[in-house]
Amino acid sequence: MLYRVWGGIGMLLGAALLLLALAASVAAATPATAGAELTARLTAVTLTAFGSVLLAGGAVNAWAGASLRPGHPAGRLVVLTLGLLNLFLLPFGTALGAYSFWVLLNEDARRLFEVPPA
Repeated sequence: MLYRVWGGIGMLLGAALLLLALAASVAAATPATAGAELTARLTAVTLTAFGSVLLAGGAVNAWAGASLRPGHPAGRLVVLTLGLLNLFLLPFGTALGAYSFWVLLNEDARRLFEVPPA
């Protein structure tokens, strides 16, 4: 559930940055002083890049949280990988990454995600 919430927050922030990029693009298209047009375009490109990364990262986190629920072994591996990446996002990502390792590397959790023998 925490990864779904974390992914939702990431997607919300990404959408907000994309809206700000749209506003910067509109500001670049309006007649203004000579230096403002270049600055607005640079701002629009930068916000688009960061917004796209946040939107994609949020979608991956939300998908990983959804795949973890039914007990997919691949979902556990993806969440552990995302937990490692989230450790660098202070302070909430660090807490989420540490909690992911603590829960998913537990012996009981390993048994939940094992593939049953054929």
